Amino acid sequence: MEHSTPDPAIFGHVRIVIGMVVSLTVARLLTGVALFIQHPGKVKAYPVHLAWGAFLLLFLLHFWWWEFRLQALTTIGFGVYLFLISYCCLFFLLAVFLFPTTLDDYAGYEDYFYSRRKWFFGAFALVFTVDLVDTALKGEAYFGSFGYEYPVRNVAFIVLCLTAAWTASRRFHTAFVSLGILYQLSWIFRAFDMLE
Repeated sequence: MEHSTPDPAIFGHVRIVIGMVVSLTVARLLTGVALFIQHPGKVKAYPVHLAWGAFLLLFLLHFWWWEFRLQALTTIGFGVYLFLISYCCLFFLLAVFLFPTTLDDYAGYEDYFYSRRKWFFGAFALVFTVDLVDTALKGEAYFGSFGYEYPVRNVAFIVLCLTAAWTASRRFHTAFVSLGILYQLSWIFRAFDMLE
Protein backbone atom coordinates (compact mmCIF):
# COMPACT_ATOMS: atom_id res chain seq x y z
CA MET A 1 0.00 0.00 0.00
CA GLU A 2 1.39 3.37 -1.01
CA HIS A 3 1.48 6.21 1.53
CA SER A 4 0.88 9.73 0.36
CA THR A 5 1.28 13.09 2.07
CA PRO A 6 -1.20 13.37 4.96
CA ASP A 7 -4.32 15.35 4.15
CA PRO A 8 -4.74 18.24 6.64
CA ALA A 9 -8.52 17.75 6.43
CA ILE A 10 -8.14 14.47 8.35
CA PHE A 11 -7.32 16.39 11.53
CA GLY A 12 -10.46 18.50 11.07
CA HIS A 13 -12.55 15.38 10.47
CA VAL A 14 -11.23 13.70 13.64
CA ARG A 15 -11.94 16.84 15.69
CA ILE A 16 -15.50 17.02 14.36
CA VAL A 17 -16.25 13.43 15.36
CA ILE A 18 -14.60 13.93 18.78
CA GLY A 19 -16.59 17.16 19.13
CA MET A 20 -19.87 15.31 18.57
CA VAL A 21 -19.13 12.85 21.39
CA VAL A 22 -17.92 15.67 23.67
CA SER A 23 -21.13 17.61 22.90
CA LEU A 24 -23.31 14.63 23.82
CA THR A 25 -21.41 14.29 27.09
CA VAL A 26 -21.76 17.98 27.98
CA ALA A 27 -25.46 17.79 27.12
CA ARG A 28 -25.89 14.76 29.40
CA LEU A 29 -24.18 16.54 32.29
CA LEU A 30 -26.15 19.77 31.86
CA THR A 31 -29.43 17.89 31.47
CA GLY A 32 -28.66 15.97 34.66
CA VAL A 33 -28.03 19.19 36.59
CA ALA A 34 -31.14 20.82 35.09
CA LEU A 35 -33.29 18.08 36.67
CA PHE A 36 -32.58 19.57 40.09
CA ILE A 37 -33.96 22.91 38.92
CA GLN A 38 -36.89 21.40 37.04
CA HIS A 39 -37.99 19.11 39.88
CA PRO A 40 -36.59 20.53 43.14
CA GLY A 41 -39.07 18.67 45.34
CA LYS A 42 -38.85 15.37 43.49
CA VAL A 43 -35.09 15.01 43.04
CA LYS A 44 -32.81 15.77 45.98
CA ALA A 45 -29.27 16.82 45.10
CA TYR A 46 -26.28 15.17 46.77
CA PRO A 47 -23.32 17.60 46.93
CA VAL A 48 -20.57 14.98 46.37
CA HIS A 49 -22.42 13.65 43.32
CA LEU A 50 -22.84 17.17 41.92
CA ALA A 51 -19.18 17.95 42.61
CA TRP A 52 -18.15 14.91 40.56
CA GLY A 53 -20.38 16.25 37.78
CA ALA A 54 -18.48 19.55 37.98
CA PHE A 55 -15.13 17.71 38.01
CA LEU A 56 -16.14 15.70 34.95
CA LEU A 57 -17.28 18.83 33.09
CA LEU A 58 -13.99 20.56 33.92
CA PHE A 59 -11.98 17.51 32.82
CA LEU A 60 -14.01 17.27 29.60
CA LEU A 61 -13.52 20.94 28.70
CA HIS A 62 -9.83 20.54 29.44
CA PHE A 63 -9.70 17.42 27.24
CA TRP A 64 -11.24 19.33 24.35
CA TRP A 65 -8.78 22.17 24.87
CA TRP A 66 -5.67 19.98 24.81
CA GLU A 67 -6.81 17.83 21.90
CA PHE A 68 -5.79 20.80 19.75
CA ARG A 69 -2.32 19.23 20.02
CA LEU A 70 -3.48 16.41 17.76
CA GLN A 71 -2.53 18.60 14.83
CA ALA A 72 1.10 17.85 15.71
CA LEU A 73 0.61 14.24 14.58
CA THR A 74 1.99 13.78 11.12
CA THR A 75 -0.40 10.93 10.39
CA ILE A 76 -3.61 9.78 11.96
CA GLY A 77 -4.39 6.17 11.11
CA PHE A 78 -7.59 4.33 11.89
CA GLY A 79 -6.03 2.89 15.08
CA VAL A 80 -5.37 6.37 16.49
CA TYR A 81 -8.81 7.53 15.35
CA LEU A 82 -10.48 4.53 17.06
CA PHE A 83 -8.45 5.14 20.22
CA LEU A 84 -9.49 8.81 20.37
CA ILE A 85 -13.17 8.08 19.81
CA SER A 86 -13.03 5.34 22.46
CA TYR A 87 -11.42 7.81 24.86
CA CYS A 88 -14.28 10.26 24.25
CA CYS A 89 -16.82 7.50 24.77
CA LEU A 90 -15.39 6.91 28.25
CA PHE A 91 -16.36 10.49 29.15
CA PHE A 92 -19.89 9.85 27.91
CA LEU A 93 -20.12 6.67 30.00
CA LEU A 94 -18.99 8.61 33.07
CA ALA A 95 -21.74 11.17 32.44
CA VAL A 96 -24.32 8.37 32.11
CA PHE A 97 -23.01 6.74 35.30
CA LEU A 98 -23.48 10.07 37.12
CA PHE A 99 -26.90 10.89 35.66
CA PRO A 100 -28.91 7.73 34.94
CA THR A 101 -32.12 7.79 32.93
CA THR A 102 -34.14 6.94 36.03
CA LEU A 103 -33.64 6.58 39.78
CA ASP A 104 -36.56 4.18 40.22
CA ASP A 105 -34.46 1.53 41.97
CA TYR A 106 -32.71 3.95 44.34
CA ALA A 107 -33.62 6.16 47.30
CA GLY A 108 -31.99 9.19 45.63
CA TYR A 109 -28.72 10.38 44.13
CA GLU A 110 -26.70 9.65 47.27
CA ASP A 111 -27.89 6.05 47.31
CA TYR A 112 -27.36 5.76 43.55
CA PHE A 113 -23.87 7.29 43.66
CA TYR A 114 -22.55 4.92 46.32
CA SER A 115 -24.21 1.84 44.86
CA ARG A 116 -22.71 2.53 41.40
CA ARG A 117 -19.36 3.89 42.61
CA LYS A 118 -17.39 0.84 41.40
CA TRP A 119 -18.53 1.45 37.82
CA PHE A 120 -17.98 5.21 37.98
CA PHE A 121 -14.55 5.17 39.62
CA GLY A 122 -13.40 2.10 37.68
CA ALA A 123 -14.17 3.97 34.46
CA PHE A 124 -12.52 7.13 35.83
CA ALA A 125 -9.34 5.17 36.68
CA LEU A 126 -9.40 3.93 33.08
CA VAL A 127 -9.72 7.53 31.81
CA PHE A 128 -6.54 8.55 33.66
CA THR A 129 -4.77 5.47 32.26
CA VAL A 130 -5.90 6.18 28.70
CA ASP A 131 -4.91 9.82 29.18
CA LEU A 132 -1.28 8.73 29.52
CA VAL A 133 -1.48 7.00 26.13
CA ASP A 134 -3.25 10.01 24.58
CA THR A 135 -0.47 12.33 25.74
CA ALA A 136 2.20 9.92 24.50
CA LEU A 137 0.56 9.97 21.04
CA LYS A 138 1.41 13.65 20.80
CA GLY A 139 5.10 12.84 21.00
CA GLU A 140 7.88 12.10 23.46
CA ALA A 141 8.88 15.76 23.70
CA TYR A 142 5.31 16.79 24.47
CA PHE A 143 4.92 14.06 27.11
CA GLY A 144 8.25 15.03 28.69
CA SER A 145 7.37 18.73 28.72
CA PHE A 146 5.20 18.14 31.81
CA GLY A 147 8.06 16.68 33.84
CA TYR A 148 7.41 14.14 36.56
CA GLU A 149 4.24 15.81 37.82
CA TYR A 150 2.10 14.55 34.95
CA PRO A 151 2.68 10.77 35.30
CA VAL A 152 2.68 11.07 39.12
CA ARG A 153 -0.61 13.00 38.92
CA ASN A 154 -2.23 10.33 36.76
CA VAL A 155 -0.99 7.43 38.87
CA ALA A 156 -2.21 9.21 42.02
CA PHE A 157 -5.66 9.74 40.46
CA ILE A 158 -5.79 6.09 39.36
CA VAL A 159 -4.99 4.90 42.90
CA LEU A 160 -7.49 7.35 44.43
CA CYS A 161 -10.20 6.29 41.96
CA LEU A 162 -9.63 2.63 42.77
CA THR A 163 -9.78 3.48 46.48
CA ALA A 164 -13.02 5.45 45.88
CA ALA A 165 -14.47 2.42 44.08
CA TRP A 166 -13.72 0.30 47.13
CA THR A 167 -14.78 2.62 49.98
CA ALA A 168 -18.15 4.16 50.76
CA SER A 169 -16.65 6.59 53.29
CA ARG A 170 -18.48 9.90 52.87
CA ARG A 171 -15.50 11.73 54.34
CA PHE A 172 -13.10 10.20 51.81
CA HIS A 173 -15.38 10.97 48.86
CA THR A 174 -15.93 14.57 49.99
CA ALA A 175 -12.20 15.15 50.44
CA PHE A 176 -11.32 13.42 47.16
CA VAL A 177 -13.66 15.45 44.96
CA SER A 178 -12.91 18.74 46.76
CA LEU A 179 -9.14 18.38 46.52
CA GLY A 180 -9.45 16.87 43.03
CA ILE A 181 -11.27 19.95 41.68
CA LEU A 182 -8.76 22.33 43.29
CA TYR A 183 -5.80 20.36 41.94
CA GLN A 184 -7.34 20.02 38.48
CA LEU A 185 -7.89 23.79 38.25
CA SER A 186 -4.31 24.40 39.38
CA TRP A 187 -2.98 21.85 36.86
CA ILE A 188 -4.94 23.32 33.95
CA PHE A 189 -3.85 26.89 34.57
CA ARG A 190 -0.23 25.95 35.24
CA ALA A 191 0.27 23.52 32.36
CA PHE A 192 -2.31 24.31 29.68
CA ASP A 193 -3.48 27.91 29.93
CA MET A 194 -1.89 28.94 26.64
CA LEU A 195 -1.68 26.98 23.40
CA GLU A 196 1.16 27.85 21.09
